[in-house]
Amino acid sequence: MNKNIFEKIRDGEEKADIVYKDDYITAFKDIDPNAPVHILIIPNKKIESLNDIQEEDSSYLSNILLGAKKIAKQFNIDQSGYRLITNCGSDGGQEVQYLHFHLVGGLKLGKMISLSKSEKKKFNELKSLQNK
Repeated sequence: MNKNIFEKIRDGEEKADIVYKDDYITAFKDIDPNAPVHILIIPNKKIESLNDIQEEDSSYLSNILLGAKKIAKQFNIDQSGYRLITNCGSDGGQEVQYLHFHLVGGLKLGKMISLSKSEKKKFNELKSLQNK
């Protein structure tokens, strides 16, 4: 079985700047950050996406949230604010098939979603079709 990059990082087979690790999660710096603080948080159990979570995964998920809080404090962004993001599926922007969360902060973050003019036009057309 071929491991993806996150599995290799989790298992210590690939280098990463790990900032937090416990029995449930591993957190490391993103190699292509979009903010001064950009940390990836993964469960230590491979779960491909939000669509694949099961009831028995609740400990991993709650520890992701608790870990994000600890990491935000560790990087001094807990008071100024931060964002915790996950992507699901191709339309959601998920690039690695391993559930992961982006903790980003260290600057004033913009809108959640920013569409180009052509994307906004397409969105409005779809919205008007749905309202008919």
